[in-house]
Amino acid sequence: MGGRHNGGGFEHEPVMIAEIVDVFAAVPTGVVVDATLGGGGHADAILRSRDDLSLVGLDQDPMALAAAADRLASHGERVRLVRCRFDRLAASLDDLSVANVVGVLFDLGVSSPQVDLPERGFSYRNDGPLDMRMDTDQELTAEVLVNQADGKELAAVIRRYGDERFASRIADAIVAARPVSGTAELAELVRRAIPAAARRRGGHPAKRTFQALRIAVNRELDVLEPALEQAIDRLLPSGRGAVLTYHSGEDRIVKAVLRAAEAVSPSPRGLPVELAPEGSIALIRRGGVTPTAEEKERNPRAASARLRVFEKLEIAA
Repeated sequence: MGGRHNGGGFEHEPVMIAEIVDVFAAVPTGVVVDATLGGGGHADAILRSRDDLSLVGLDQDPMALAAAADRLASHGERVRLVRCRFDRLAASLDDLSVANVVGVLFDLGVSSPQVDLPERGFSYRNDGPLDMRMDTDQELTAEVLVNQADGKELAAVIRRYGDERFASRIADAIVAARPVSGTAELAELVRRAIPAAARRRGGHPAKRTFQALRIAVNRELDVLEPALEQAIDRLLPSGRGAVLTYHSGEDRIVKAVLRAAEAVSPSPRGLPVELAPEGSIALIRRGGVTPTAEEKERNPRAASARLRVFEKLEIAA
């Protein structure tokens, strides 16, 4: 998620901003990659906290990049922005002749402005087109998925990416009602498909289905593993990575990638430098960190966030 911004529709509070700034407080001088730039809130805070850091910001959403460019303009040449999906992290650095970096940030939540603008099609609260594309140039939209996927495929998407136990009932209701023409109609179909007793728990009944469709349309989980692997590979020793996740599917992928790259000892302090094989990382606080109760109350979109932090280790001699 990006930062508070008064132009271009991007105005919201970055999640766990103090914790993110703290992650990069002690990294060496160099380049930090914000792989999910959004409106630039996290990036701005990082740059303000360290005048010896520069930043490469990646985002596939042109609206986000425009807002971030405005917000980060005061940092001048310390900022370079690239329109791309984050699985092109390594290629983007190559294009900019950046060999290695000292920090990488992934904030995997959809930006609040994307959700809040009905015309983007992410919201189950406001009527709009069934779009949900982060990259507005791509062909696949939620309308294609909702109206053309067969029932079994649709149920699998809703179950896998939304942790929705009524996925089959919802998929059957969607197929029976085709063509579905907008977000309000879809949200009502989902609401009616879920048993009345279950509707009273866990927020809006359509929340999990909309999340699942968004993830599928944007292939969010498909590209996460290679993007994290590229980030780990390009980090310098003592560089750090931070990943904010918001649901179990993406957190499982992050945890698996980090564990696969983890050195044998559970913490940097417990791992002698000479024992670290090439590419190894150490996890900072196993299990991750969640927002404070105060932040959750102030910013409901932070409620499900989990921050995982890792540090690149020195290569064994």
